[in-house]
Amino acid sequence: MTSFKDKDVTDTGYNNIDHTKQKRSKPIILTDAAVKNHEELWPDYHSKAIHSDPELIQVFDNFAFDEVISYGNLDTKTRVMMILASTIASQALTEYKMFVNAALNVGVSTVEVKEILYQSVPYVGIAMVIDFIYATNEIFTERGIELPVEGQSTTTAETRYEKGLALQKAIFGEIIDKMYETSPSNQLHIQKYLSANCFGDYLTRTGLDVKTRELLTYSMLISMGGAESQVKGHIQGNVNVGNDKETLLSVTTQLLPYIGYPRTLNAIKCLNEVIPE
Repeated sequence: MTSFKDKDVTDTGYNNIDHTKQKRSKPIILTDAAVKNHEELWPDYHSKAIHSDPELIQVFDNFAFDEVISYGNLDTKTRVMMILASTIASQALTEYKMFVNAALNVGVSTVEVKEILYQSVPYVGIAMVIDFIYATNEIFTERGIELPVEGQSTTTAETRYEKGLALQKAIFGEIIDKMYETSPSNQLHIQKYLSANCFGDYLTRTGLDVKTRELLTYSMLISMGGAESQVKGHIQGNVNVGNDKETLLSVTTQLLPYIGYPRTLNAIKCLNEVIPE
């Protein structure tokens, strides 16, 4: 084996070697705000990525936990809940597990965590949610949280359609009647499913108020991509229940680091179409 000493080293080669060493030893620089906000979510957490990918962590943490957080009107608890919903819709299981722990650390209740999960089922589908349910149960068990959490259902088989339809109309108004009136007969069952199942079985549940649930739905839809028609409908639904454009822009901004620019820009385009400047 030839040692370093046995080989002729040019000035260029030496400078390259020295430059690589300097890059590897360069300390990561995080802003005070980024450190503070990260510590609030995950006290005393030591990231492995800070050693393997320090430059990425420096860029991402300073952006997500300082620059982005400084925008908007969301409190920490609401912001974390929106990110939880987004990670489910994005199928980002590793990030979801991080934010379940963060949620519990900042005061999101176990019922609220479960309600976010359950609400995602009619929008994302159980096939996309089941692994997140199992992961949540594992985290709860590790933290000594007893399962199941307190039930939040408010409907029965006899009342789910009536109560679901009433909630739909309370959020969206007369358009629900028009959807029923204009639906072809061979597709009317889907409208009834929306009323009884999506709204009756899930959105009538307690544990989260209607304003929060509409924000969560918006977060899921913009994170999924390809659901712009539904995004626009739920932008109007958010406005109807009291979530203004600034709040929706705040949610969209907080999700940017996790869903990327294309989906963020699509969401903003929908916002501007429904709520012009």
